[in-house]
Amino acid sequence: MSAATLGDGRGTVYVVATPIGNLEDLSPRALRVLREVELIACEDTRHTAVLCQRFEIATPRVSLHAHNEARRTPELLARLARGAAIALVSDAGTPLISDPGERFVRAALDAGAAVVPLPGPSALLAALVASGFATRPFAFAGFLPRKGAERARELAALAAFPGALVLYEAPNRAAKTLAELRAALGPRRVALARELTKRHETITRGVLGELELDDLRGELTIVVEGPRGSQASDSASADEVDAELARLLAEGRSTRDAARELAARFGLSRRDAYARALARAGASDPTV
Repeated sequence: MSAATLGDGRGTVYVVATPIGNLEDLSPRALRVLREVELIACEDTRHTAVLCQRFEIATPRVSLHAHNEARRTPELLARLARGAAIALVSDAGTPLISDPGERFVRAALDAGAAVVPLPGPSALLAALVASGFATRPFAFAGFLPRKGAERARELAALAAFPGALVLYEAPNRAAKTLAELRAALGPRRVALARELTKRHETITRGVLGELELDDLRGELTIVVEGPRGSQASDSASADEVDAELARLLAEGRSTRDAARELAARFGLSRRDAYARALARAGASDPTV
């Protein structure tokens, strides 16, 4: 099949997911399309060259990144107008997920081109399904804003979301971000995923504010559990709540601290959680 027959004569953009680490995750369909399209638009041509060399893909490549997307898009639209088939790839994973390409895809659709997704590797989905947390609903926040006011607004919005949260972060900013998530969300459970699909893949699970951050290398995917009790399918039994409370008290938490963590993890009211903690600790003071 030639590149000209991939589309339907009006130009086609294939949004192709590529491996996030393990090259064996490239799908046969993605491999075929990358070989048969007229052009591959890459976030970084040097990075994609490694993939192309590994799979003997001879298709010409052109860069499409955050700094040239506005300038490059008209050139690509002209090719699409002639009926070209173009593959869009990022450095790793599914394009447009915290990666460039949105402007181009939107412009291609506005111009009448077809946009065809080729699903595949995604760091956010890999981390989410491996976290052990309820996945419905979940929100993807990408990288938090750098500026203080914007960052504070984003954290407040995340705190109000009723489900799991997925974020990306650089290793040198991970400690700061995790501390701010703890302050905004409370002691929720968290999973830190790094080097996903690679030889040194690690997924560290714990509680916000209590994780040891050692040897963090490469971009992190952070998954924070939603407020417990926010989903009917994830509601906890009284025995589960009591077992967790017993563990917290055995670790030396005060009744107030234990109640705060219990409320955050299981979606209880602070008053109910504190009353339960007092009863478990054998206290008699009902003051909250």
